[in-house]
Amino acid sequence: MDFHDAPEDAAFRREVKDFLAVELPKGFGQPKGAAKSQDDALRSGVDRFGLYKDWMKKLAARGWIAPAWPKEYGGAGMSIMQQFIFNEEMAQARAPRPGGIGVGFAGPTIISYGTADQKQEHLPGILSGEAVWCQGFSEPGSGSDLASLQTKAVKDGDDYIINGQKIWTTGAQFAHRMILLARTDPEAPKHKGISYFLLDMKSPGVSVQPLVNMAGTSGFSEVFFEDVRVPRKDLLGEENRGWYVATTTLDFERSSIGAAIAQMTQVEDLILFLQEHKGEGVVLHPTVKLELAERSIEAEAARLLSYRVVTLQNKGQVPNHEASTAKLFASELSQRVSETGVRVVGLYGQLDRDKTEGTATHRCAPQNGRLMRAYLNAVSSTIAGGTSEIQRNIIAQRGLGLPKSG
Repeated sequence: MDFHDAPEDAAFRREVKDFLAVELPKGFGQPKGAAKSQDDALRSGVDRFGLYKDWMKKLAARGWIAPAWPKEYGGAGMSIMQQFIFNEEMAQARAPRPGGIGVGFAGPTIISYGTADQKQEHLPGILSGEAVWCQGFSEPGSGSDLASLQTKAVKDGDDYIINGQKIWTTGAQFAHRMILLARTDPEAPKHKGISYFLLDMKSPGVSVQPLVNMAGTSGFSEVFFEDVRVPRKDLLGEENRGWYVATTTLDFERSSIGAAIAQMTQVEDLILFLQEHKGEGVVLHPTVKLELAERSIEAEAARLLSYRVVTLQNKGQVPNHEASTAKLFASELSQRVSETGVRVVGLYGQLDRDKTEGTATHRCAPQNGRLMRAYLNAVSSTIAGGTSEIQRNIIAQRGLGLPKSG
């Protein structure tokens, strides 16, 4: 692994740091040693949505909304290492990062496979933030084995008629467009006969049902298609070659650097909270200190695994089991970190923020209820983006050369 920035990368890192120091709105980020003040800021009623819009405009002025995109399509044309540095510094500063399905998945795939008309139609809306995208890949019976999907697309003149269902579709209730995989040749082997569509979510026959998770939020939905007509112009790439298009629908975040930094800051926040509330029902028992030290070491290990992935990418190599190792370790660590958080604060770890600002109940929730919500949200981390079982299979077969089971 390379732990040192090349001179041009070091200059870019300084540019990003300086930009964040000057331009990051005070309503975002959290300086070290200010655990109490952040809780107060979260209660202050700051217009965070307004701040977010202004922040995105500042990033857009530098081409940093889609930093990995080529300049001719409105991106910053960053090198692999610059993309990594940008993501690392943004995560370290706890700054809102541009991204989502449009910037990270749909846009790069359209750039790679789209026609000139498709690029002209879709890329400007993604860059401006006006077009929200979702991802229609997983189905109730096709999650880890995505190629077994059963949503059908039957050709009818200049249209395709879609019938089927997708699930775990993040942001579908807000999306304008969907990147959709559907089977166009049911007789072909499962990895063949799949096509890739750019679906208009307002098409007749599309219905969205938000799903409420155990944390009480509806971040994802199930989507139903009943005789939905999709024009041929919204087919991306060749018919029946959608699986190969989908394999390019990957973001630079394979390094998992954002997750590694998030876990480091979560541990730092917890340590600060315990220090600042010592004597207020918080007891720093030696075993607690040992556990926090262990989480800190693991968070640093997650960062090093991310460095390994980007070092390979920077050399022109494709990380395979290395990326799975980083993802597996980071997702399971998120569960250990959140479990430590709710346990060391005792019964207070079960409290969420109260909807009434300034009440006694509201102020009793450690870190404004973030510990409890992090614990609940972390449960799905070992499922989303590829289950831990799938990652271990990849590591075993492609990393260790072990045979497939069965």
